[in-house]
Parts: sequence; C-alpha cells; structure tokens
Amino acid sequence: MPTPRIDRRTFLRASGVLIGLPFLEAMMPARGAGTNQDPARLVLVGQPLGMYGPNFFPTKPGRDYEPSRYMKLLQAHRDRFTVFSGMSHRYATGHFAEVGIFTGVAPEMIRDKDIKNGISLDQEVASHIGNETRFSSLIIGGGDVAWNRRGVRIPSEQRATRVFRQLFIAGTPDEEARELQRVKDGQSILDDVGDQIKALNRKVGTGDRERLDLFLTAVREAEQSLQQDEHWSKTPKPKVDFQTPTSDFGGPQLVERSRQWYNIVHLALQTDSTRVISLWLGTQERPDIEGVTLGHHDASHHGQDPAKLEQLALIEEEEIKLFAEFLDKMKASKEGSNTLLDRTAVLYTSNLGNSSSHDNNNLPIVLAGGTFKHQGHLAYDPKNNTLLSNLYVRMLQHMNVDAKSFGASNGIISEV
Repeated sequence: MPTPRIDRRTFLRASGVLIGLPFLEAMMPARGAGTNQDPARLVLVGQPLGMYGPNFFPTKPGRDYEPSRYMKLLQAHRDRFTVFSGMSHRYATGHFAEVGIFTGVAPEMIRDKDIKNGISLDQEVASHIGNETRFSSLIIGGGDVAWNRRGVRIPSEQRATRVFRQLFIAGTPDEEARELQRVKDGQSILDDVGDQIKALNRKVGTGDRERLDLFLTAVREAEQSLQQDEHWSKTPKPKVDFQTPTSDFGGPQLVERSRQWYNIVHLALQTDSTRVISLWLGTQERPDIEGVTLGHHDASHHGQDPAKLEQLALIEEEEIKLFAEFLDKMKASKEGSNTLLDRTAVLYTSNLGNSSSHDNNNLPIVLAGGTFKHQGHLAYDPKNNTLLSNLYVRMLQHMNVDAKSFGASNGIISEV
C-alpha cells in the first residue's frame, strides 16, 4: 500500500501558532511533477580572527594527508570535505577585509573606509533560487558580509530568539511573544502538539518517522538553548582578575552561542525554510572555555608567544569542534536517499589568515558536503595565492547557477 501524500505546507498547530515541519518523503510529489526533488543548499560560515596555520593546514597535499591538530577533529567526515591552502582574495586590509570575504571583488575595490563592493555569494545564489522557499536567505550572527547587487550591505540579524521566532513560530505578534516566553520559561511548544505528532507518525513511513524524531529533538534542543540564553542574561557574570575586553563581537559564551546558531541553521535547512544561509561567528572577548585566560583577540595577536599560541589553540579547537558537531547533525538528517550534508555546500573560512600580523593571505578554508569531488587537502602557492573567487564559481555551479565568473575570479577550481 503506497504511503499517503502529505501537503508540503503541513504545520503543527499549538496555542494559536504554527510550527513548520521538515521536508519528508511523504511530501514529495510523484516524479515528473516539475518540482525540484534534489534541492541544493548553501551555508557560508565565517569568523573574524583567522586560524593559526600550522594547527589548521596539513603539511602534505592530497587525499592521504596527515591531519593537522585541527583537522583531526573533522576526520569523521574526512571523505566529505576538502581543506584548502594557498588561497585568498589577495587583499591587504587586515580586519577590514571582512567586507569582501564573500563578495570576492578585486583588491582595488576594497579600501579602508572606501568600499565599492559587489554582490555576495549567498545573495547571488538567493537571486536564482530564493523564491523556492519561505525565506530567500538568512543572514545571521553578525558581520558585514552580505551585500546586494548594488554593493549595499544587508544587515545581519544578531538575535537568535528573533530568528527562531521568524522561522518556526507563526501567529499574531502577541501570540508569538507569548509562545516565545513559554519557551524561555521551560514550557516546550511540542508539549501541545503530542497528539498531532502521533497522528502524523501513523501516516508516514519509517524513514519519515526518523526524520520527524530528529526534527523534534532539534526543536527541543533549540528551545533549551533559548532557555539557557535567557538564564545567562539574568545571571551575574563572575568576577575575574582580568581587564574587561570591549568588543562589538558578542560575549564570552562563544560555545553556547555558536552551538545555538548552528542548531538554528540545521533546523532552517531541515524544514526547507531556506536554502541559503550566511553565518558569522566568533568573539574577541575571553570565551568561557576551560584553560583559557586570554581574550580571543589578544590570543590571536600572539606574536609567536608559545603561551598565547596554546591559548589560541584551545579556542580554535573549540570552534572546529562546534563545526564538526554541525556536520554531524547534517549527516544524520536524511532527505530521500541522501543526507542534508550531501545536498549542502558548507564553506568555513575567515577574512584573516595570520591574525597576529593582520595578514589576509592563505586563508583557512574548509569546503564540506555537497556534490563535490572532495580531494582531502588541495594546496596552492602560499605566496602567489589562488583566488578564492575561483572556488566561488565552482560553488555557484554546485547550486545549479550557470556561472562563468564571480567577483574577481580568473578561472574555476575544477578539482572539486
């Protein structure tokens, strides 16, 4: 007996609000109906302080590379990612290169306080496929990294609670506010929809039940993260014998905040709420990580001081662990015969290579997932860097965008 079809716009209804469901096999129309059953997705993850090269880059190129200190944390996905070295936009503007990290315009277009920018990679993709989902793209976490075709910056949403509400809670403003408050008070939205979930489980196959279970687990985790965030906002910070850093980049809860954002990204993709996301992470303050006593910015400007380098390694290892957790979730989420990771090009990078010298060359770059022919470690000339925009052309093609160039590209990375 064939599995009955379920409307793609099916929602769980609770307390006057609606919760979108993940994409299920039972929602797929018959083949030939003209819909995109194999949607490609794009996630750009950036952070502002680079990665310490000797800990990030393997020394040997190719698939049989020996993993570096940081790459050891990603080995569960070894065949699903490529780490690149010798690649950049060839900028020389220090932290200010953030504005060009995802636009890849020519170096002469990015000058201190005089930006003539182009469209960012996420918005180029959104212009082609954004009308297929509720949200054409999500720009979250912070940073000046998303730009429209006129070179005008698109603001990033830095409040996870607002993004969560926009994605998963649909109702009147008062209903949304009440429901979000219930979440913060520890009352799960899912408590009100138990009977609906049971009824839905009776209509779908084993694979869809597993997807629903993963989705509902992710919703509860996101709710718990919001509750934790609310708790920390009301809890006095500990007093330490350390000068309080000042920063426009978040606070000390680097781990909790990054994990919360990754969970929201995963949920947004799992529900097919959007297929294009740019996420800017990181903090310049002292993160609450065991053994860390320096601010992230201070540690990143290490001057080869061994003590600072080890502090920096503890912070950066935690960042890579969080990225690995995200890839785990993407791999565990099935969609048809594939996984979300199989469908999604995930780029992890920074606008800085060596933060200590404000060097924008040899950027830390990992490309995971998608339909790419992953190569392990692709090593280019560390002095005459290959343009990162050449990789962006390849990523556009992964997204089924017929592109021959992007930004200041002068070719395409055809190896992947």
